[in-house]
Amino acid sequence: MTRREEEILELISKNPMISQKEMANILGISRSSVAVHITNLMKKGYILGKGYIVKRKPYVTILGGANVDVLGFPYDKIIEEDSNLGTTTISLGGVGRNIGENLTRLGIDTRLITVLGKDVYGKLIMEESSKIGLNISDSLILSNEQTSTYLCILDENGNINVAVSSMDIFENMTIPFIEEKRDLIENSRLCIVDTNINKEVLEYMVTNFKVDFFLDTVSTSKAKKASDIIGYFHTIKPNKMEAEILSGIEINNEEDLKKVSYYFINKGVKRVFISLGKEGVYYFDGKVEKRAFPPKAELINATGAGDAFIAGLVYSYLKDFSIDNTIAFATGAAIVTLENENTINPNISSEKIKKRIEEIEIC
Repeated sequence: MTRREEEILELISKNPMISQKEMANILGISRSSVAVHITNLMKKGYILGKGYIVKRKPYVTILGGANVDVLGFPYDKIIEEDSNLGTTTISLGGVGRNIGENLTRLGIDTRLITVLGKDVYGKLIMEESSKIGLNISDSLILSNEQTSTYLCILDENGNINVAVSSMDIFENMTIPFIEEKRDLIENSRLCIVDTNINKEVLEYMVTNFKVDFFLDTVSTSKAKKASDIIGYFHTIKPNKMEAEILSGIEINNEEDLKKVSYYFINKGVKRVFISLGKEGVYYFDGKVEKRAFPPKAELINATGAGDAFIAGLVYSYLKDFSIDNTIAFATGAAIVTLENENTINPNISSEKIKKRIEEIEIC
């Protein structure tokens, strides 16, 4: 589907009675051009007949962060208060965006709702999203704000020396803005949210919108935003420390894992995946309990493994995988990612994940 066809289909979805002339005026094109695009949409099966009966393709929505990571690598030991010779890299990041790219590369129609500035970094995110097919057309683009940026200076050993995270732009994602996206979100198969967004917006969404919500807690400090509303999420994937913060229960052994999971289930969560790093993942849904240990894999870059795991969970949910296959697929997605130097493996695919699962016998 072309970008123009997407725009026309969106207009029809919002107002099935809209005329071709009205669409032409909104899009700034001729009525005859609109007619041609509608004919093409009918041939492709997106419009089922006269009266603009729209066949909706299943899709996933994501509300979360998108930013640009700027990293500095010095050649030698850092000299404070001075200029240091070295190299720099610029890459795209943000938990919501990373999950969205993974899902898009896995063939899932994904709509990312985020906030970007109308600056060079925002333009970069928009261009790269367009290249891979990640739909960000419902995001908020602001001309007077700076796109979220993570600036990090590493030391000679590759460890963080100092970092600055500029994420104030996400305060512009307000309740009125999210309310405008209600139809888009509620008509999606599920909605993934990360805790980069404002706490009040997060609470408003999960308590007012009717859709299955998947939660990515992002970090221990940001996970606190979801502690009072944790029961509204269908699926959560905290790590051990985040699970402790969300539940107020310390985890020291297997029994504690079950106790924490029961806490979440009793609150209303349907599925709990607790990431334990090198010790694998613990799963509980109130009936089925699973503990999966990760196979040996070559670690090159673990930065995006968690985002890939979430994408794997979502993919498995959409494909109605069993819980065993879900854990295997999500773990496989994480391994395919951490075995690549990039935060997101540009070659990730369901076929590649399934092949890797067989090779290292994930079960």
